[in-house]
Amino acid sequence: MTEVVIVDGVRTPIGKMGGALSSVRPDDLLAETYKALIERTGIDPALLTEVYAGCGNQGGEDNRDVARMSVLLAGLPKEVPGTTVNRNCSSALEAVNLAAKTILVGEGDL
Repeated sequence: MTEVVIVDGVRTPIGKMGGALSSVRPDDLLAETYKALIERTGIDPALLTEVYAGCGNQGGEDNRDVARMSVLLAGLPKEVPGTTVNRNCSSALEAVNLAAKTILVGEGDL
């Protein structure tokens, strides 16, 4: 059976309404986490099968596929798709679970 491992993890900071991050777009913030992961791990972005991101509140300006937009903003290959998991509780955990399942069933490697 295929073994799934987490190589590294980066998360965005937690902000508050009207706080220091209020002027930063969610897709720009998430793009920085992708860049950090690529830099820290040395993984070739062309090897990515897909990017999963959890987002518990997609409203207003970020009411679209924030995972895909962040892939493009991070400069990752345009062939890498992004899937946003919108769940009001545990969206990031569900995104990790979906990525692991994708690898387990042989639909992706990285």
